Amino acid sequence: MAKAARNFRSSCITLNPSFFAQLLAISPFSTPKKNSRNRSPRNLNLLLFLSLFILCTLSGICILSFYAISQSPAPCSVISPISSFPPFLMASLSSILKDYPKNSGPTLSTSVMVPLPARGVPSNANVSEIERDFWNQPNGEGYRPCLDFSLDYRKSSAKVSKERRKFLVVVVSGGLNQQRNQIVDAVVIARILESVLVVPVLQVNRIWGDESEFSDLFDLEHFKKTLQADVRIVTSLPSTHLVPQQSIENQLPFHVSPAWIRAKFLHQLNEEGLLILKGLDSRLSKNLPPDLQKLRCKVAFHALKFATPIQELGNQIARRMWIEGPYIALHLRMEKDVWVRTGCLTGLGPQYDNIISNERYSNPDFLTDKLNMTKSARRLAGLCPLSALEVARLLKALGAPRNAHIYIAGGEPFGGAHALQPLVHEFPKIATKEILAREGELDPYINRPSVLAAIDYIVSLSSDVFLPSHGGNMGRAMQGHRAYVGHRKYIKPNKRMMLPLMEDGSITEGEFGKIMQKLHKYSKGQPLLRNKKLDRDVLAYPVPECMCKL
Repeated sequence: MAKAARNFRSSCITLNPSFFAQLLAISPFSTPKKNSRNRSPRNLNLLLFLSLFILCTLSGICILSFYAISQSPAPCSVISPISSFPPFLMASLSSILKDYPKNSGPTLSTSVMVPLPARGVPSNANVSEIERDFWNQPNGEGYRPCLDFSLDYRKSSAKVSKERRKFLVVVVSGGLNQQRNQIVDAVVIARILESVLVVPVLQVNRIWGDESEFSDLFDLEHFKKTLQADVRIVTSLPSTHLVPQQSIENQLPFHVSPAWIRAKFLHQLNEEGLLILKGLDSRLSKNLPPDLQKLRCKVAFHALKFATPIQELGNQIARRMWIEGPYIALHLRMEKDVWVRTGCLTGLGPQYDNIISNERYSNPDFLTDKLNMTKSARRLAGLCPLSALEVARLLKALGAPRNAHIYIAGGEPFGGAHALQPLVHEFPKIATKEILAREGELDPYINRPSVLAAIDYIVSLSSDVFLPSHGGNMGRAMQGHRAYVGHRKYIKPNKRMMLPLMEDGSITEGEFGKIMQKLHKYSKGQPLLRNKKLDRDVLAYPVPECMCKL
């Protein structure tokens, strides 16, 4: 308020005191000097009118200036020279930063990771109606990003951003997108506890074996500056804070609320000044107050920008794919560890299935969820990744042309080229980051799967169509991010309904295609309200907390 008052004073026109003396001298409210040349009543009325007009004009200027400053709208700016977003989305992304002073760091309008524009098919192209429909983008219904935090949130930000005594350390685990989710929740928990957040520690994953640190994957300074109005972030603990063993907490229940977090940790944090949390995956409730949901979106879509070398290489590879025309990005979950963890058959024959069974027997703790179900039941319940053959049949049924360019995201498929053969047979224009990269570009990242996953993320975001073969963190991240930047097409396979139909030999390919198009009519990335179903993740469903209509 003090700052607004200062801006108010500075915004009014500065006038010399003599001006007011002269104005009062001619005002009818002052006593006129007696002389032989008294003014006529007509002149006095004219002077009265002029003086009141000038006073009203000056007051209006000051009031309008104060109103403009108090609203603090950020000027609209172009996000990216390659963006093809409609004006309302561009204006939205440039206006949602209201908590930052000018020249204090990145703005939300420039920090969001923006994809290359959708290519689509030319209006005069000789293509079928079903093919044209396949490349068409969904109707975004006018939704745009809007991170308008409440007045109470912004008032408390001054205190939170100046905290110096309480520190939160978070150790995150898993692959890249699992780590991103935990980093988001770490920021939110720090805000709930009104504590300083130490840059999250990335735990080495026993499957991935990636030893990357936070600053290897993400732009650390950008992360800190983007969130400076929300949480104070420091690179390391001060020397005054020791790490007592009893402060390490790694047994959090699932879906805890802000009230639970405060009741559990706030007293300890106030006493010791330090709290260390591990194992945050899916621990924080998906149903938080609106301001904390907006903070989640701000962290995920604005603050977690990839480190510059990764972002630049990802952009280069995306452009090489994009220049060829519209393309599909497939996230094929066909790595060896995925088959082990899901407890599913590979579809590659007994030889490959036996290898997975032996691996699963040696590491029983790798298997996740529904342990009492048979392999066949798991598949029909939609708990298994789609095979290359199943993905190919689905794409054909939905209208993807044979000459479509396809980018495959993900690790090396178990079974190599043999595993991908059914897909390549139907869609020969297949590319991966390894194919698109020039000699030596990927060499620094060969043993860093998280960096390779980040490149897949960047290329997938710019695709015209994205389709995951299995649920998971990457699929949910793409679903939400593509929605946030304009509702880019995202096809979510309805595995429970489609798999039995694939096994029904009495259905012709034509009939199968019509059924698939009807089945996925509302599963193409259209706006879906998070609060229509309980426990939906706002990072996958940013409407309505993080997006609103014009």
